[in-house]
Amino acid sequence: MQSIVSSYHLCLPPPPPVLRHRLICQSLPPIRLPSRRSPTSLRLFPCAVSRESEMAAAAKEDGQDPRIPKIASSIRVIPDFPKPGIMFQDITTLLLDTEAFKDTIDIFVERYKGKGISVVAGVEARGFIFGPPIALAIGAKFVPMRKPKKLPGKVISEEYSLEYGTDKIEMHVGAVEPGERAIIIDDLIATGGTLAAAIRLLERVGVKIVECACVIELPELNGREKLGEAPLFILVTSDAA
Repeated sequence: MQSIVSSYHLCLPPPPPVLRHRLICQSLPPIRLPSRRSPTSLRLFPCAVSRESEMAAAAKEDGQDPRIPKIASSIRVIPDFPKPGIMFQDITTLLLDTEAFKDTIDIFVERYKGKGISVVAGVEARGFIFGPPIALAIGAKFVPMRKPKKLPGKVISEEYSLEYGTDKIEMHVGAVEPGERAIIIDDLIATGGTLAAAIRLLERVGVKIVECACVIELPELNGREKLGEAPLFILVTSDAA
């Protein structure tokens, strides 16, 4: 009996453009990366190993951690998502790159291990990705800072302003104790409203904020100005608005 096999061709739309990041490590000069990236590649920079070695060497010469270029190259920017005019910083591609993801966690761990930090507070939702492995590695507890009506027990909340209206961030009562030392983790700081609310919430119960830490900063939105005296540590600063 003759069998018939039909073939189908899958037609996909062209991938969205992936934009360039500019890198910083504290006040050190930025490293310029190639602007072309492949959104279908897990590594996003389909360049030879020698090219990556050159980038790492350039970072080292500038006094920057040589792991930073690979971290930045693994983050893509999606224009007009979730609405027109928004340049979405997509860290899911970083999570697909096991080396870049590990390097990201390692840099934070190296910075905070042995500093007497007992609380790692993660801001919903992507702070939940980076916070727990950091907490485990430095011997601290992880405290989720959640949106309203997400935590089942008694909560304490802090309100913050949005472009239109307000929102709240909450944590469980008793999750932290007065006098504990904390860092606050999120993937990105934009306007800074959520991080500022997390700072106020922890300080209300007597917690000392050692530092806020994010993978990405959008400096043109001036979010760090809302953090008061709390220091901010970031790995990548984006040109995208």
